[in-house]
Amino acid sequence: MGEEMSERQRAALVRQQLTDANARAEAARAQVMIDQFLKDAEAAGLAPRPLKARTLDGHVVKTDKVGWYLRTNHSVALDTEGNYYSLVVPGGWKERLRGVKLQPTLAPLVIGRGGRDGETGDLKEFLAWTLSGGIPQD
Repeated sequence: MGEEMSERQRAALVRQQLTDANARAEAARAQVMIDQFLKDAEAAGLAPRPLKARTLDGHVVKTDKVGWYLRTNHSVALDTEGNYYSLVVPGGWKERLRGVKLQPTLAPLVIGRGGRDGETGDLKEFLAWTLSGGIPQD
C-alpha cells in the first residue's frame, strides 16, 4: 500500500509540473502582447493611473502600482512595467488604511476563463479595448 501511495504522489507531482509549465508558457506568449501594448499605449499617450484593488469583503483600497485596468469591473490590470495583477485581494481594516502591495501573477491568454460574470475573452481583445478607451480607467 505504501508503494501505491508513492506512485499516486508521483503522478500528482507530474500533473502539477505540467500545469505549471503550461502556465509559464502561456504567460510568455501573453507577455509579448503586453509588451506591445506598453509601446502602443506610450505612442497613443494613454497615461497610466493609480490602481485600486477591491478586498474580498468589497472595500476599495489603494495599491502601490500605477497602470491600466483591463476589465470594466477593474478586477485585473497591468502596471507600467508590464506586470499583470489580479485586483481582488484579501484585506481588512489595516489594508483599508494603508493600502496593499500588489504581487504580479502570470498573465493568461484568456481573461476570465471559467468565470461567470460574462466578461471573458482573449487578452488581445482586452488590451485593444483598453488602448481604444473602451475600458474605463477612472
